[in-house]
Amino acid sequence: FFGIGAHTDVLQAAFRFPNILQNLLGEGTMSAAFIPVYSRLLEEGRERDAGRFAGSMLGLLIVLVSAIVLAGVALARPLVSLLLFGWTDDAEKIEAGAMVVDRLDLTVQAVKIMFPMAGILVISAWALGVLNSHRRFFLPYFAPVLWNIAIISGLFVGAYVLTADSLVDVRSLESLNTILFAAFVGALVGGLLQLAVQIPLVFRVMRGFRLSWSTRVDGVRAALKAFGPAVAGRGVAQLSGYLDLVLASSLAVGAVAALRPALILYLLPASLFGLSVAAAELPTLSRVGAGRMPEFFHRMRTMIRQSMFLAIPTAMGYLAFGYVIVGGIFRSGKFGFEDNVLVYVVLAAYSLGLLATIVGRLLQNGFWALGNTATPAKLAALRLVVSACVAVPLMLYFDRWSVLEVMGQSAGELHFGAVGLALGASVAAWTELLLLQRRLRSAAGTLELPWRGMGRMAALAVVAVAAAAAVWLMLPPWPPLALASLVVSLYVALYLALAYLMRFDEIHAWTGRFTR
Repeated sequence: FFGIGAHTDVLQAAFRFPNILQNLLGEGTMSAAFIPVYSRLLEEGRERDAGRFAGSMLGLLIVLVSAIVLAGVALARPLVSLLLFGWTDDAEKIEAGAMVVDRLDLTVQAVKIMFPMAGILVISAWALGVLNSHRRFFLPYFAPVLWNIAIISGLFVGAYVLTADSLVDVRSLESLNTILFAAFVGALVGGLLQLAVQIPLVFRVMRGFRLSWSTRVDGVRAALKAFGPAVAGRGVAQLSGYLDLVLASSLAVGAVAALRPALILYLLPASLFGLSVAAAELPTLSRVGAGRMPEFFHRMRTMIRQSMFLAIPTAMGYLAFGYVIVGGIFRSGKFGFEDNVLVYVVLAAYSLGLLATIVGRLLQNGFWALGNTATPAKLAALRLVVSACVAVPLMLYFDRWSVLEVMGQSAGELHFGAVGLALGASVAAWTELLLLQRRLRSAAGTLELPWRGMGRMAALAVVAVAAAAAVWLMLPPWPPLALASLVVSLYVALYLALAYLMRFDEIHAWTGRFTR
């Protein structure tokens, strides 16, 4: 229904705004401040103390989240106007006949729905922290599926209600607005489902839980001490995301929208192969701590190799086959050739920093397990500066080029400015990784990244890319989904088969993870 255009700009912006609450106080902060303390209390056999600690942290979290949600709803218009200053003249452009969608006004209305949703997701992250500490991983990571299902269901219901009446033009502005807001309402309902499905198991595994707001409960002050730097680090990362949003709002229409599908694909391997390993290992690393450094570093190296085993071929696959992947997933309705090309190039630019992002997240895990949340926060701030310095000149340069002009056709609406933002993020990710490794090595001993093993994985991926690309070039012009399915399946099968024949230990580790 939307393609890469004004309504997708609003969709991207509306989901990003309340993320400041979710990302500041959600899973990353819970991992850094809550899980290490809670896990150590469990390790010491103090389950009731752990329950009381969890109750106090929940009470304090509810108070803080409620205040932020109320402020976000009340100040929605000035917040949106401040950060999306490039959209403040949309109403004037509509009057002049240059635009038909007031992106600013739609985003303000949407943010009033999305802030309460984000508050619910923060409480859900507390539940995730409890369950992860008890090594219960499936339910907390399955719960967001319900959130996504609710959003998709909202879109389906909104579209169905409109298309059920043959007199309604679903391409009209009013109809598109209705479908758009159906997604936002679905997100709010999905947040409630995500929290509700975890609560019964949380109270089954905890002992001694009592909701309170006391900072005198054992462990609370230690968690709050780590909480500040963790929030600062997450805040810097969040500022990076908002900086992209602010900068993209000053570019041609569709720049904000182009980031969303590219980020969906970019974050998928980061979550599957990076965050999953980090979440599973953090409670164990916290228990090992600084007292057993050889074991600590061994687990860190193993963790990195396991993640890279699947992340490296994913990054190379995006670079080689990103066009058919984007087409296979998104190419329908208003999402056409021009949209496909732009999103692919943005995805390729992000993919250059994918490995650095994943390994950097794993190294942050090591700092958190050692009780050091300040160093990752400082380096995250530096990452923001590097990203901005690289992105601004590149985005202004690339925004001069129309997608269709570059492809040899007449000028179109979409431009390549968003590519500059993605390249800035990739350069910043590598800068942060190198500094994280240096700081961890100087603080805790020798930690060498497994470059040799990663090189072997990259060599396998190159061979698999070459073989799959040769098949792609020989194929007739198939439908996008069929083409993507065949090429990507062949590439994945070749890589895994080669890894199995060369007896990579990581293939057995991942087989065990997926079959447990």
